[in-house]
Order: sequence, then structure tokens, then C-alpha cells
Amino acid sequence: MTALRGSGRILGMATDTSPRPIERACYRLGAVLIASGLFHAAVLITSGGTWEGPVSWRKPTTFGLSFGLTLITLAWVASYLPLRDRTRRLLLGVFALACLTEVTLITVQAWRHVPSHFNMQTSLDTAVSRVLAAGGGVLIVVVTALTVAAFRPLPGVAPSMRLALRAGFLALVVALAIGAVMVVIAVLDVTRGDQLAAYAVGARWKPAHFVPMHGVLALPVLAWLLAHTPLPERSRLQTVAVAAAGYGVLCALSVIEAISRIDPLRAPLLADAATALASAAIVAAAARALALWRRKPADAGTLRTTSG
Repeated sequence: MTALRGSGRILGMATDTSPRPIERACYRLGAVLIASGLFHAAVLITSGGTWEGPVSWRKPTTFGLSFGLTLITLAWVASYLPLRDRTRRLLLGVFALACLTEVTLITVQAWRHVPSHFNMQTSLDTAVSRVLAAGGGVLIVVVTALTVAAFRPLPGVAPSMRLALRAGFLALVVALAIGAVMVVIAVLDVTRGDQLAAYAVGARWKPAHFVPMHGVLALPVLAWLLAHTPLPERSRLQTVAVAAAGYGVLCALSVIEAISRIDPLRAPLLADAATALASAAIVAAAARALALWRRKPADAGTLRTTSG
């Protein structure tokens, strides 16, 4: 029964829909991190500070919002995965601790008015940079473990949700891998004494890191919305597939542009056309889901599936 509990993830089956304690803890901590991000957004606005640069209130703002949203997302989507309770507590607990550590250290450095990443000016700054890098490694390990679990049989989860989960986790792995590449290249630049080059690496790869980051939320939310429409499962699966394909194209384009040192705002016409088509596919899928959301499903039996 362990694998059958969770937040309404077993469609068409009578199960305990209440979140587990570890999931509730992640939701609460995620809300705290988001609140921290919003607070620092207010600090940024009221202080008249700049959005750019390694020393900016942007960093505690964006990291608080992003890590908070990601933690909440991971707790939710992991509820669909067939994990033992102990494994679930371990993975989500470690992920939550890493998120808290990352946001806390970045925030502390912002209040100290020093860069949080790639900063080796003092022993304290070096320690912070190394802990942040280690925390990134922990995030990669946990997400990789959850991704592997997502590709195991998922009894009772609709094919549309299975596709959304797997595509979303793969996108998140790509985002974290790009983040790791950014850190390695930047640390090598710092070691050579070129601090400015280290920060330039972050600016160059930031879009490729950002674009794949939240597919693990967007695609499962789309699948969840479609499950509350009259569409049969086959149509829901096709709609999720269209959105996943469009999202995959956007992720690929962001990586290609980063590798080729192409400014996304000055991309070639072919890249712009591909971006427009991919975005249109995602928007069309989302619009279809929202238009039909909350209508009574034509056949409730279509919600009951097996992992086959």
C-alpha cells in the first residue's frame, strides 16, 4: 500500500490522498523559501539596486523563488513514484536540506555584499563557494535517483502523466547537468585568476540552465489538468506529447545557442522560427487543457490505468 498513497496520483482508484509528512514538510519549507525570494524582490525594488552583476539582490530573489518552487514541485511529482517510505524520506529530506543550504548561503553573501559563487577572496568566501558547489552535486544525485524511479513501472498512473513525469525529470537532469558544467568551467577560470571570465560563463549558460529547469512542474501540471477534462486518455497523451516535444525543442535550442555563443535576442531566423513553433505547441496544449478543465470526464473509467 505504500506506493498507492499520495496526492491523488493514482487516478480512478480509492486511495489516501493526504500528503505524507515529508511532503508536507517540503511544501512548508518551499513556501518559506518563496517568501524569502519575494522579500528580497522587495528589497531589490526599494533599494534601487541593479538586476545585473554577481553582487545583486537578484540572486537571493531568484534563488529563493526557484528553489522554493522546485522543492514543492519535487515533493509533488515524487508522490507519483513507487518509492519505499524510507527512500522517499531520505531523498526528499536531503533535497530539502540542500535547497535550504543553497538559499541560506546565497542570501548571507548578498547581505555581506559579496559574490556568492566563484568567490575565493577570503577563506569564508571560499568555504561558501565550495559548499554551494557540493550542494549542487547533492541535488544532481537526488534528481538522478528520482528520474531513474520515474522510468520504472508506475502502477495506476495514466500514460499521459507517465510521459509528463519522465520528460519533466529528463529536462531537470539536463538543467542540473548544465549547472554543473557552469560551475566546473567557472572554477577553472577562477583558478587561472580570471574572475570576470567565471562570471561571464554564468551569464552565457544561464538561459540553457533556466529553460529546462521547470518542465518537471509544467508538464505534470498539464497532465493533471487534462485528467480533469472530458478528453479520453489517448487524446490526453497526444496533447502532453505535443507539449513535451515543443518543450524539448526549446531546451535543445537554448543549449545550442549557449554552445555557439549566440545571444537568444539576436538568434538566426531559423532558430527564431523553431522557437515560435515550439512555443506555439506548448501554448496550444495548455490552452486546450485550460479550456476543458473541470468539465466532467466523459468516462471516469478512462482514468484507471495500469503501468503497461
